[in-house]
Amino acid sequence: MNLSLTLNGKLIQDDIPADMVLLDFVRRHGCYSAKRGCETANCGLCTVFLDDVPVLSCSVLALRAAGRKVTTLEGLQEEAAEFGAFIADQGAEQCGFCNPGLMMNAIALFRENPDPTEDEIKAYLAGNLCRCSGYEGQLRGIQAYLAWKKENRP
Repeated sequence: MNLSLTLNGKLIQDDIPADMVLLDFVRRHGCYSAKRGCETANCGLCTVFLDDVPVLSCSVLALRAAGRKVTTLEGLQEEAAEFGAFIADQGAEQCGFCNPGLMMNAIALFRENPDPTEDEIKAYLAGNLCRCSGYEGQLRGIQAYLAWKKENRP
């Protein structure tokens, strides 16, 4: 089946099997930040934006994205680099495997709620599993980033 969508600002057309999931499609087109983790929509490693809304790409058929905009972390490099430094500063990127999914969801949170409480941060990121960090470093990094953003708002 022919699929046409916009991936990180670029129109992509491809002939794909009807049962291909969005995760496999974005990886097929060089977007390796989205990763296969649990394949049960529980870990957040495969998070991408579909029309600027975070979705778990392992559980979305690629054909559902026809004519729509898909964004991976590769398409958010400037936004991600600024925030990523705060996560790294807290040592919360240990192996780095879960970071792209965490960063996608954190960016979505920042866009939706630029001044979240600690409980709101925890609730928004509850679907992101990390086997290395224990989450406290990630939380501290997010809070430090938000404090820095607040201090440096124009």
